[in-house]
Amino acid sequence: MKVSEILKVKGDILYTVTPETPLQQAIATMAEKDIGSLVVMEFGELVGMLTFREVVKAVHANEGVVGNGTVRRHMDDHPITITPDTDINEVRRLMLERHARYVPVVNAKTLLGVISFYDVAKAVFEAQSFENRMLKAYIRDWPNEGDE
Repeated sequence: MKVSEILKVKGDILYTVTPETPLQQAIATMAEKDIGSLVVMEFGELVGMLTFREVVKAVHANEGVVGNGTVRRHMDDHPITITPDTDINEVRRLMLERHARYVPVVNAKTLLGVISFYDVAKAVFEAQSFENRMLKAYIRDWPNEGDE
């Protein structure tokens, strides 16, 4: 299975911010949209990711408050990226190695979407469930010895 297959199912809604967006505004967007990450774009290019991990670190650094900083100060400015042709098993490996819950999907320098750990788990579960159903149907329809 390829990343492009997950993107087809997931849809193309994508939320972005600029590095100069106030962190408080970015957090409000994440809460209102019920999303765990924002892609940080500058001059049409991906320059970082802001996830709940960075938000929690910022709140901790500011002793329990968000503060007046911008996204640039707190974003991950070197997120791993994948392409639509990346195999889902490679995505799982990368996400586990880097402890990444969200990974931007890019083609050349064009941002196509974000794949979450949930998206990967759901796709793998659905593929395995389909295979399981097919195997059970095959076994159920197995011919008896006398039927041949």
